[in-house]
Amino acid sequence: MNTFSNKLKIFNDPIYGFVSIPYEIIYDLIDHPYFQRLRRIKQLGLTNLVYPGALHTRFHHAMGAMHLMGQAIDTIRSKGHEITDEEAKGVTIAILLHDIGHGPFSHALEHSIVSNVNHEDISELFMDNLNAAFDGELSLAIKIFQNKYKKKFLHQLVSSQLDMDRLDYLKRDSFFTGVSEGVISTERIIKMLNVVNDELVVEAKGIYSIEKFIIARRLMYWQVYLHKTVLSAENMLVHILKRAKELAEKKVELFCTPSLRTFLYNKYSKEDFINNPKVLLAFADLDDYDIMASVKVWAAEPEKDKVLALLSSLLLNRGLFGVELQNQPFKDDKIASFKKDAKKKLGLNEKEVNYFVFTGNVTNDAYRSDKIRINILFKDGLVRDIADASDQLSIDVLAKTVKKHYLCFPK
Repeated sequence: MNTFSNKLKIFNDPIYGFVSIPYEIIYDLIDHPYFQRLRRIKQLGLTNLVYPGALHTRFHHAMGAMHLMGQAIDTIRSKGHEITDEEAKGVTIAILLHDIGHGPFSHALEHSIVSNVNHEDISELFMDNLNAAFDGELSLAIKIFQNKYKKKFLHQLVSSQLDMDRLDYLKRDSFFTGVSEGVISTERIIKMLNVVNDELVVEAKGIYSIEKFIIARRLMYWQVYLHKTVLSAENMLVHILKRAKELAEKKVELFCTPSLRTFLYNKYSKEDFINNPKVLLAFADLDDYDIMASVKVWAAEPEKDKVLALLSSLLLNRGLFGVELQNQPFKDDKIASFKKDAKKKLGLNEKEVNYFVFTGNVTNDAYRSDKIRINILFKDGLVRDIADASDQLSIDVLAKTVKKHYLCFPK
């Protein structure tokens, strides 16, 4: 007896309402363990320690970006540009899987226990594995993802300064954090999309929506992504994982889940991810739960290591470090003063105090004219970069990278 299986499901998204799965292979990819893992990785890492509602996941974001891609395809086709069914399927798969290689808590892993391997590299490896599992059905999607396909505008829909990734995360992150400055009109922007000479452009009628998009992006970076308390929390987690890695290299026996143990007690390069299938499989099993389960145990075991225990306890109970933010690097005597206080207060030695008092810097470039530009199409056929086309002085200002320095210290 044959049973009919409908894979073209509809799901309810808090941002866009009812969203449809456009192709059966999309359903199969969503159903795969690699993709289901994204349910267990928060989109904004530890940002919920500042904005309590920021508990949405990479899964939510990927599904939303897929929905926006469908709208973009419809818009571009309606303006007389050919996107074949195979190309539409390929670019939809590419955006669905664009974040599949992200590790727990965003970039914390990339800066601590896994070195010289970024999430884009791992995304490509996952996509290669899925392509083998699905008999080559992802070949076109991978070409588009890597910008190796003849129609370059398809890649720009996946990765550029005005892609479906950015359109979704700005709107979604704004919604879940409650930071209204990030609200953008994704529908208006997508309706204004067009293609000229194989480049994605925005019709001049949409220029004010693009100006709002760039300004919203800048504000969201300072208010959410680079909020000083978020920087404090994320750096604390990075230092926790670095300390755990240091202890593991000294053969100190720490509690950790099996997948986390793989990376704590071994040193893997990008080549290991490529050549050793077990490494990629271990990464595919790693999520936020592995990290926080381990941090909870480390907090309760000061006899193993007081630094690891104290850092873990502070993070778990939101005893976050204080942060100072300024335009110039911090002077050595100021850093030394904070270190002296921390050593006395917490009983730390010269090496240990570096886990508690440290500096760094962050940059905010809301728009980069040296990257794939946001081009505006005027009625006379002229195409100009948004920084030149806008009558807002602020866009030209936003095209400049802003760098700020931070100093973290125990309160």
